[in-house]
Amino acid sequence: MSGTTDKIKGTANEILGKAKQGVGKAVGSEDMQADGAAQEAKGDAQKAMGNAKNATKEAVDKTADALKKPL
Repeated sequence: MSGTTDKIKGTANEILGKAKQGVGKAVGSEDMQADGAAQEAKGDAQKAMGNAKNATKEAVDKTADALKKPL
């Protein structure tokens, strides 16, 4: 999975998690609130993974470009 895909899925999980927490709070369901918090945390982790993948790819690309240049 690419870094961008991870970031998109992470954002979706964050949004859904926040929504679940709100619904859980509105209906008085601690289980739903906890499930929403867990999904939001999963989204945070997915976004962090996407950022790390993108940063690694950029570093590799810069190194490869530097190695292609004549001395």
